[in-house]
Amino acid sequence: MFGIINYEMFLLTGILLNLIPGADTMYIIGRSIAQGKRAGVYSVFGIITGSLVHTLLVSFGLSLILTKSILLFTAIKIIGVIYLAYLGIKMILDQSNVDLEASSGPLNLRRIYIQGLFTSLTNPKVSLFFIAFLPQFIDVHVSGPIPFLILGLTFTATGLVWCLFVAYFSSYVTSKLRGNQKFGRLLNKVTGMLFIYMGLKLLQTKAPH
Repeated sequence: MFGIINYEMFLLTGILLNLIPGADTMYIIGRSIAQGKRAGVYSVFGIITGSLVHTLLVSFGLSLILTKSILLFTAIKIIGVIYLAYLGIKMILDQSNVDLEASSGPLNLRRIYIQGLFTSLTNPKVSLFFIAFLPQFIDVHVSGPIPFLILGLTFTATGLVWCLFVAYFSSYVTSKLRGNQKFGRLLNKVTGMLFIYMGLKLLQTKAPH
C-alpha cells in the first residue's frame, strides 16, 4: 500500500519507540511537573508540531542536507544546546512559583508551545532518526514523498497519544505538590537542571559520517 511494507510491524515498533524516554519526553515531563497540565499539553503540541515539520523535511529530502553538511548539523545542534541551557538557567534562577493551571495568560502558553516547537526543531537527532528508520519500511522500487509522509504521520500520531498521557499523568501526580510555594520553586529548579542535562546530551550528538 503506497509503497509501504510491513506497516503493522512499523506501527508496533513506532509505539514501542515512543515509549522509550527521550529528550522530547523529558521536556514534556519537566513542563508538566513544574507548571501543570496546561503547560504540559501545550509543550506536547509544540513537540508534535516539530515532529510534523521533521516529517515534511524528511519526506521531501531536505533533511538529507544534515547528513552531508557537518557545519549545518553542528550549527543547529549548538543552537539547541544554547536554547536548552537558557531555559534551564532561567528556571533555576526563577524565584516565583509559576502555576499555569491557575493562570489565564495565553501569552505564557503560547511561549511554552513555541519553546516545545523550537526544542524539537533544534534537535537534529529527530531528522536523523526518521532518515534511518522510515526507509526500512518503504519499497526500494517506490519513489516520492507519499510513503514517508504516511509513516511519519503515523509515528507522530502515536507519539501524540503517548505524550498527552505523559503530560496528564505527570501533572496529576504532582498537582498538590505544586500548591506548595517552596516545593513549587524546587520543582522549577529541578526542571531547569533537567533542561540543562538535555542540552548536554544533545551536545554529545555526533554528525553522521
